[in-house]
Amino acid sequence: MALLAGLALVLGLLLPGPFGATAAHAQPSDVRAPGLHISDGRLLEGNGNDFVMRGVNHAHTWYPGETRSLADVKALGANTVRVVLSNGHRWTENSPADVAAVVADCKANRLICVLEVHDTTGYGEEAAAGTLDQAADYWIGLREVLTGEEDYVVINIGNEPWGNTDPSGWTAPTTAAVKKLRNAGFEHTIMVDAPNWGQDWQGVMRANARAVYDADPTGNLIFSIHMYSVFDTAQEITDYLNAFVDAGLPILIGEFGGPADQWGDPDEDTMMAAAERLRLGYLAWSWSGNTDPVLDLAIGFDPSRLSSWGERIFHGANGIAETSREATVYGGDPGDTQAPTAPGAPIASAVTADSATLAWPAATDDVGVTGYDVVSVSGGSETKVAASSSTTATVTGLAAGTAYTFAVYARDAAGNRSARSATVAVTTDEGGTPGAGCAVGYRVVNEWPGGFQGEIVVRNTGAAAISGWTLVFRFVDGQRVANMWGGTPAQDGGTVNVTPASYTSDIAAGGSVSVGFTATKGGANSAPTAFTLDGTTCATA
Repeated sequence: MALLAGLALVLGLLLPGPFGATAAHAQPSDVRAPGLHISDGRLLEGNGNDFVMRGVNHAHTWYPGETRSLADVKALGANTVRVVLSNGHRWTENSPADVAAVVADCKANRLICVLEVHDTTGYGEEAAAGTLDQAADYWIGLREVLTGEEDYVVINIGNEPWGNTDPSGWTAPTTAAVKKLRNAGFEHTIMVDAPNWGQDWQGVMRANARAVYDADPTGNLIFSIHMYSVFDTAQEITDYLNAFVDAGLPILIGEFGGPADQWGDPDEDTMMAAAERLRLGYLAWSWSGNTDPVLDLAIGFDPSRLSSWGERIFHGANGIAETSREATVYGGDPGDTQAPTAPGAPIASAVTADSATLAWPAATDDVGVTGYDVVSVSGGSETKVAASSSTTATVTGLAAGTAYTFAVYARDAAGNRSARSATVAVTTDEGGTPGAGCAVGYRVVNEWPGGFQGEIVVRNTGAAAISGWTLVFRFVDGQRVANMWGGTPAQDGGTVNVTPASYTSDIAAGGSVSVGFTATKGGANSAPTAFTLDGTTCATA
């Protein structure tokens, strides 16, 4: 994980740029390592099966007594764990015997093991950090432990091995460390982290990836980008990942966070959706034990007490439970890897002030299509707005008099998702006279970096009492409701549906009820512009 001091210095946006003037795609090497290896920009197992990492990071070096953790993350569906180790430069060194035990634990729990030296974090800016050369020496000292484990182990030379100070200095020592390990006889897949505390916001790894990759005589090198608050828009995420994929260079998201912090609000939904669409690995930070517990997936290393971040990673859309496949080296079935064809172009009907019905020609699949996801498309980002097991769906919670663009994906039982359908443009009706039966007041009560408290007052302006109700509104800046009182929220993308608590269920004619909540946010925090109560557009105050 990027140290907070480093994140505080992240001031810029990701720089676009080419990969240089060499060939547009990685050339396959004639030299192939046993076990996990790279071919045509993909991570493959020894038998040629495409392997996509779905897992978490575990801080073993700081919590060596948490020996149940690997079994726990496996039970939740992970196929990979990235294990934090120390070479002794900054923290207590993990001995060869300890590392051998970690590898054995990974294998016992049928997990692919990514081993990393954490002492390099923020080198050049963090005075306590070690060098990549020192990390390479540590790995060489573990050669007897790691030789023969190429089917099960990936060596991540050093975590976030350069800070924000002169990140161009990253390239030469990264290349040298790779060569040092190859000269020492290592045939494992090697993983290298980006500079800028792993986030590469100045584009150094992106610009130099080709040269670093070509310096590895085996071609078994994969790049790791860490996505935190720098990656707070869909465009930044998709541009970065697509650049590597289009160049035929292997990449995964080696760390990422979702909860907002004082530097911004990472767009984890896009990270996970893009990783699934491109079939790239991701490893969430982190299982438990963070000094800032907002990034703990499990509270107190207890798998029965997942945080909201943990629930998102393991059980949410494009999460581990939905997309992880066990490595075939453990006997896992590669299963169905063929995605359905794209659905036909959707057609809109029954458009109202707050809903629209979409229908589309069916997709086809070699095994069978099991469902469809409807997304709202805005620029380079997508938000899932509906799911259906048939070729029709009704999208609700829309704002009156607003233009939308929708598209559809098909899914099969193995979790493979099709290419996106053509889009359809829909403009909702203006609706009835606003305020004919309700009025809504919305205000921010308090605000802090990464979050805020809000209040919604729902007023019955009609002549009859309301008993039971559903309020719908949409956030446009990625805000997510964390807690609510006076109502129960259900949020899908930016759309929030609120049903009442027992004590707010009845609203007398001329009366009102209040709903309070806390939510996370990024830099912007625009107020919702439209509210509907039981499908009726409300006046806003």
